[in-house]
Amino acid sequence: MAKTETREKQPVKDFFKDVVFVLVAFFFLNSFVLASFEVPTGSMENEIMAGDFLFVNKFLYGGTTPRTIPFTNVRLPWFRVPAFRSVEKGDVIVFEFPGQREEVTSPEFMFYLKRAVALAGDTVQVVNRVLYINGKPAPIPRHMKFNTFHIKPAGLADDRIFPKGAPFNEDNWGPRAIPRKGDVITLNAMNFDQWEVFIGREGHRATVEAPGRVFVDGVPVDHYTVEHNYIFGMGDNRDNSLDGRFWGFIPEENIVGTPMIVYWSWDPDVSIGNIFTKLASVRLTRMGTIIK
Repeated sequence: MAKTETREKQPVKDFFKDVVFVLVAFFFLNSFVLASFEVPTGSMENEIMAGDFLFVNKFLYGGTTPRTIPFTNVRLPWFRVPAFRSVEKGDVIVFEFPGQREEVTSPEFMFYLKRAVALAGDTVQVVNRVLYINGKPAPIPRHMKFNTFHIKPAGLADDRIFPKGAPFNEDNWGPRAIPRKGDVITLNAMNFDQWEVFIGREGHRATVEAPGRVFVDGVPVDHYTVEHNYIFGMGDNRDNSLDGRFWGFIPEENIVGTPMIVYWSWDPDVSIGNIFTKLASVRLTRMGTIIK
């Protein structure tokens, strides 16, 4: 009798073993090798379209364990495995959004997609829409575009622009050096607003007190040493991209991976409830598109 019960229970045990194996394999692949990413906006048009579904290579830059509890904004401690290579200029990158210009941490955990146009130590400047890196015109992405002919003149400040208080706009921005680990930043009451959030994102509290003295973690200072490397990202759809020009630098550790290929695409503005119209919006020509 006991042997019969054991034989009956064996298929159930085998089933649960298979389920556990599949879950572990999925966790490993999704964390360290390959993930799926749905594009919500058109900031990278026409290289990547809103409604594209991408396979993202996480292995290249070193995959990480999950950064949040699934389906929540609750952040988790995480670690990264060794990278195959570092981010290079021109790479399209998926990264954890660091927050808006005046947010130390984004209240909602989100992944963003931009092109890495500059790395730590580079100097970025936009002059009449032309991007310069270290004083030289940057390579033009194959699908880069503008939606208007009007260029905002230099000196016309946009109050949404990064850093706070700078006399920049999206068409004439910088020059600005991309922070590199070990860089020493001079701090004073005049430039405090430009660096307060940056210092906060590195885990420190910056304040300014009368008579205009700057404090970091309660200690009076006249400089700050950068603790991490940063990247500057921009969208290929330059007039329709809220990117580094508006919210600042991307911490290198926030990089998740690089998209490789479009495996599915449809119109994101059509409700899934309208299933026939949704299916009719499928873009067969997008499928198999290699991202560059």
